[in-house]
Amino acid sequence: MKRFFKTLRRITSDENFLHFNHLVENIVAKVLSLALQGVILVVIVDLIIFLIGDVANDPVGYFNTKSVIELFGLFLNVLIALELLENLTGYLKKHVVQVELVVVTALIAVARKIIIFDLSKYDSNDLLGLGVAILSLSAGYWLIKNINSKNES
Repeated sequence: MKRFFKTLRRITSDENFLHFNHLVENIVAKVLSLALQGVILVVIVDLIIFLIGDVANDPVGYFNTKSVIELFGLFLNVLIALELLENLTGYLKKHVVQVELVVVTALIAVARKIIIFDLSKYDSNDLLGLGVAILSLSAGYWLIKNINSKNES
């Protein structure tokens, strides 16, 4: 019985638990990475279909303003997905969440929202909120960059 408790204590030690926790984190990050790669492929196919459909429907070759805004939104969706994939890749390499990448991804996402912003659906308070989000994220990014540059010196 004493041997059983000794083995149980060894198996449930902090070091073994942290090793198991690390293993689970790696598996989850890899599954998320694979799922995100699939999402990126689907979004790219959607972008191509939208682009072909828009060109086919417009014989002159000029996009209307609404379709250009939708097209930019689709391009930025791909860019955001790539940034998320970079976040996951960075995590798998260093096992640390890179805050700078997260803030840049958030900036791109808010910029996308501003680019596709439809004033007929939302009011000026919504646009003001997005402006505050951009200023806050930009200030955070600036702080992170300054701290990182001081640490590298």
